[in-house]
Amino acid sequence: MSRVTLAQWQMLAAVVDHGGFARAAEAVHKSPSTLNHAVHKLEQQLGVKVLEPVGRQVRLTEAGEMLLRRARQLIEGAEALEDVAGRLAEGLEAEVVLSVDQIFPTGALAVALSRFSAAYPYVRVQLHETVLNGGIEMLYDGRADLAVSGLAAQGFLGEPLVTIRFVAVAHRDHELHALERELDLRDLQRHRQLVVRDSALRQSMDAGWLKAEQRWTVSHLETSIDMVRRCLGFAWLPETRIRGDLESGVLRPLPLSAGGIREVPMQMIFRDRDRAGPATHDMARALKEAVASECPSEA
Repeated sequence: MSRVTLAQWQMLAAVVDHGGFARAAEAVHKSPSTLNHAVHKLEQQLGVKVLEPVGRQVRLTEAGEMLLRRARQLIEGAEALEDVAGRLAEGLEAEVVLSVDQIFPTGALAVALSRFSAAYPYVRVQLHETVLNGGIEMLYDGRADLAVSGLAAQGFLGEPLVTIRFVAVAHRDHELHALERELDLRDLQRHRQLVVRDSALRQSMDAGWLKAEQRWTVSHLETSIDMVRRCLGFAWLPETRIRGDLESGVLRPLPLSAGGIREVPMQMIFRDRDRAGPATHDMARALKEAVASECPSEA
């Protein structure tokens, strides 16, 4: 067991922070003699002088500076531990499991997680990046506290969050653009389509137009985007993810007679809104605020 108590370090820090025993005593509601005794006992236990008199004041010795610097880490750690314990006693979750479809804007997600981290630095977050039915399946299985999905979940009530606009695109050098005319589905059938695989383990589904004679299926949206950039095929991609490519002209929308644009309304779904803890509710709030600030045109 440690010979020096946390309270002794706290009283030493108070004396240093307030410039003396009298002012520190007022601040921490202790008598000056109590503080003096605590610091003197600390010095005896450590065998090191931590304070030295300077006129009517005291200051840290060189050894005291080093020791107090490390002791402050213990003090801050103890305060954080007590804060976490208090929040847990009030019903705060130790962990939030969040399922987010890969089409959700990454910038908004990053902002939401940053805000959540500032409010709940000690709550763990498990983020699952899902596709199509993957997030819904996690809700059904009870493996997600909160899901953001473009699909409805039977037996759950969703809250509108953001609408994602998909654009049929290909690299500017792709053969489809070389046709230099309006395209129809027969034109697409002759070329490779890039699609993202449903991440659900049981009830996976196919979504969108999937009649190309050649089709490559990948597991992550970013892989599909990278392949389109490399002129390996065409795809319907979220406009928020390729806006820079469209503005630079690296990717160009396919001039389809119909169906070149799709809109997917995304919703936020609680596994159990009434039983969800404060951290889960604040995660939902952070997501809504992030969408409002980062995607005002899509919200």
